[in-house]
Amino acid sequence: MPDTHKLEHRQLGTAGPSVSAIGLGCMSLSGIYGAADDAASEDLIRYAIDQGVDHLDSSDMYGWGHNELVIGRALKGRRDRVVLASKFGQTQNPGGPNGVNGHPDYVIQACEASLKRLGVDTIDLYYQHRVDPAVPVEDTVGAMAQLVAQGKVRHLGLSEAHPDRIRRAHAVHPIAAVQTEYSVLYRTEAEETRATTRELGIGFVAYAPLGRGFLTGAIQTFADVDGRRAAHPRFQEANFAQNRALVASIEAMAAEKSCTPAQLALAWLLAQGPDVVAIPGTRYPRRLDENLGALSVHLTQAEVARIAQAVPPGAAAGTRYPAGGMKTVYI
Repeated sequence: MPDTHKLEHRQLGTAGPSVSAIGLGCMSLSGIYGAADDAASEDLIRYAIDQGVDHLDSSDMYGWGHNELVIGRALKGRRDRVVLASKFGQTQNPGGPNGVNGHPDYVIQACEASLKRLGVDTIDLYYQHRVDPAVPVEDTVGAMAQLVAQGKVRHLGLSEAHPDRIRRAHAVHPIAAVQTEYSVLYRTEAEETRATTRELGIGFVAYAPLGRGFLTGAIQTFADVDGRRAAHPRFQEANFAQNRALVASIEAMAAEKSCTPAQLALAWLLAQGPDVVAIPGTRYPRRLDENLGALSVHLTQAEVARIAQAVPPGAAAGTRYPAGGMKTVYI
């Protein structure tokens, strides 16, 4: 384990906050991958902070407010020790896929609700979670910029936005970070996005950096697939064997490095450049410790290249999301 209070830090963009290179994605604390216990979740957040993790990532759609309530309780007395990120833009549509709303008045309304649930005066990093194609991004970011001017938000971010939209948004107000799924398994769109974010001086936050659990090595057989994962094409039977074989190559290289597959996958991701930070999610302190152990795994350029060659871009079978979800990403 690295020194618990001196984790590697990286700055998000040219003017964004400095955060631990490995943060905590909090989605799984709201029942996404199985039942979560609120008291245990609050303990996990406090444990993460005590280990030096100071980048917490939430959204108003994780449990439709539940996640922010849990984080708010966990942060009592510790607010000044973290960079707190949350997101808006997805809306409930009972019985159907989530909706999106990027209208300026909704931006303000959503932020006020998140601030109340989190129990804070300011959100450090506020993202548009999903692009609303019906609303010009200039209008949405204009409203987000008002929140900055009012002191309710410190920095702005976008999630799953296409490079062209990122440029348009950044012209309205500086964007500190862009968040996109990024792992050795799924990286084509992320790397296309990074070409733009690096040019503009924007940080890159990699979510699902462990391939939604595939890269931990814990999912060995099709029978291990459960919960929300079953809906994801990568875990479905037609794709499972191909993806499992890719993970097996990561496991073999991890054994050579005397680390876990998750640690190798995270170390590879962080080796892509100082603009990248990762936000793996977990409900368990032991997994959090394992993830932070990736900061002690040092890869040579040859090793980084070998990992990339073992899992070439586009080699993973199945899209990142089911068909409906794919319509809302990278747009």
